[in-house]
Amino acid sequence: MKLFSKEQIYEGDKLTSERQKISSTDLMERAGMQIFNWIHMRMQGAQVPIHIFCGIGNNGGDGLVLARHLILDGYNVKTYIINCSDKRSKDFLINYDRIKNVTKDWPTLLSCTEDFPEINPDDIIVDAVFGIGLNRPVDDWVKALFMHFRSTKAFTLSIDIPSGLSTDKVLEDEDRAVWAGYTLSFASPKLVFFLPETAKHTVQWEVLDIGLDQEFLLTTNTEAELIGKHEVLPLYKPREKFSHKGQFGHSLIIGGSYGKIGAVALASKAALSAGAGLITTYTPKCGYIPLQASFSEAMVITDTDEEIITDIKFDIEPTVVGFGIGVGTNPKTINAFEAFLKKNKAPLVIDADGINMLSKKKALLKLLPEQTILTPHPKELERLIGTWKDDFDKLKKVKAFSKKHTCIVIIKGANTITVFDNKLYVNTTGNPGLSTAGSGDVLTGIITGLISQGYTPLEATIFGTYLHGRSADIAVENFGYQSLIASHVIDYLGEAFIDLFKQPEQPAEAEEQKQE
Repeated sequence: MKLFSKEQIYEGDKLTSERQKISSTDLMERAGMQIFNWIHMRMQGAQVPIHIFCGIGNNGGDGLVLARHLILDGYNVKTYIINCSDKRSKDFLINYDRIKNVTKDWPTLLSCTEDFPEINPDDIIVDAVFGIGLNRPVDDWVKALFMHFRSTKAFTLSIDIPSGLSTDKVLEDEDRAVWAGYTLSFASPKLVFFLPETAKHTVQWEVLDIGLDQEFLLTTNTEAELIGKHEVLPLYKPREKFSHKGQFGHSLIIGGSYGKIGAVALASKAALSAGAGLITTYTPKCGYIPLQASFSEAMVITDTDEEIITDIKFDIEPTVVGFGIGVGTNPKTINAFEAFLKKNKAPLVIDADGINMLSKKKALLKLLPEQTILTPHPKELERLIGTWKDDFDKLKKVKAFSKKHTCIVIIKGANTITVFDNKLYVNTTGNPGLSTAGSGDVLTGIITGLISQGYTPLEATIFGTYLHGRSADIAVENFGYQSLIASHVIDYLGEAFIDLFKQPEQPAEAEEQKQE
């Protein structure tokens, strides 16, 4: 799913009006009607008090359309106008006149000095104060109103975006934006719904189709895309009946040190479980017995050193190499890594201490093959690109780093983001259970295993991140967040693949009608 910028949404509105020969007022009517349909389908006429707060721009106009339809359908509605400016939009004024024609209970004008209306915890607040066009912090009085919303503990529904929230920057004062329980967003969700510092402003979101021009939606390229099942399913490579292991590549996992052999065991098993035809693990000598005993399917090559990797030599031709898991940053290991990079021709996935080595010795970055995949956790990312001011600054710095070194960078988090070629791919799977030792090693292994069998590095990163999170989502149903461990993610990886082809379950009533 594309994540449109506010400029693109404005352009989409304009093109829709031109190509469908409708006015902006007609488009606003569509938007308000879609919100009404969403609410009506869930409330079915229930007389819960609904408090609709409207600004004096187009977002407020959407709120007035909604209020009018709710009133006409007999709902218990109270409408308020945030009357703190004289700059009213044309479509707001048109819908302000329309609502006055359907009720004697005209909208209450709230000036910047009046007390706030009483709202009970069981009431509903609809936030239609500001839309995506807001480009300044809200006034103190409006901030106090938003804090009043929150203090009532009433369910808050925002239209398009929680008011006060910007689409392209982080607020310095988080109380200057609405904290919504749900946001109904037009055309696409907003990138800020998925960033740690701004996602907290809406618990859930849903996209409403307001009939924007289809050509615009299909042909417009966006900086960010949301990745779910529908986006990764076309990436899946089916296997033919007569295929054999030689067709799915030979993954080489290089890593481990004394006390950290488990990390390479996890990554190696994940690579094979993701579909690699063969897996070889390169470790210090201390890793030989643990790997051979715990992971029967793996082949093992060892360094001459007992405890660390000091000289990377092997006589195989790997399809892809995963490096850095549990390897440490001993100077001898860094030298071995540099010597390996100078002669390596295989695609690379670099994790953990491999990234720390790149941070310690930046000259190594020039030796990376194009589209090398880096999978840092937050602190490793900071060592690599430096500190950042906020989430948008982090995205900017990662994009610049990715472009400079022609590499793919994974920003791990609740919505892990893959960055490459100035584009963001926002993953939708995963849960807090992944906050556990070894889950990153598993992700590295999955991506390595996908490249091994013919996926491009970018495809493998997008698909691998999705599968990693989806496997955890399936596993957590049996283990819960606290008891989920990294090996569970590997155990449920097969179910994540199968889940790609499962159809959504039909409601019982629909199934009965189908049988009749």
